[in-house]
Amino acid sequence: MTELASTQRAKRPEFRNINAFTDLPSYRLPLAALVSILHRVSGAIMFILMPFIIWMFDTSISSDISFARFKSAFNLGMLGVPGFLWKLVALALIWAYLHHFMAGIRHLWMDTSHESVSKSFGRQSAAVTLILSIGLTLVLGAKLFGLY
Repeated sequence: MTELASTQRAKRPEFRNINAFTDLPSYRLPLAALVSILHRVSGAIMFILMPFIIWMFDTSISSDISFARFKSAFNLGMLGVPGFLWKLVALALIWAYLHHFMAGIRHLWMDTSHESVSKSFGRQSAAVTLILSIGLTLVLGAKLFGLY
């Protein structure tokens, strides 16, 4: 017993407060953490743009005249803002919806199938979520900007 007390263990490293200016820029987030953070960001974007969403829905289905006004807002602009910027806002909304939906499906899948949750599955599903959400956003953005 005295031998155990007398042997010195290697000191474990102590992690104290991190410095946001020196430590965070060099910290590399895992892909799953990035998807999780973007899931929250996309939810916040959809919440903040809720008045714009309601306006788009209301003007697009009210009448033919209001739909023409809706289309002209994206082509010519509205409220002193050019149409290109309205399209960028709509593109941000498209990305937010697609990413939030796909990341939500990913989280639901991981919650319901506990045996499939592993580090490799988390990384692979995060990569699939990012690839699908960005890919579909590019396709729908090309349609929004009139490339096809």
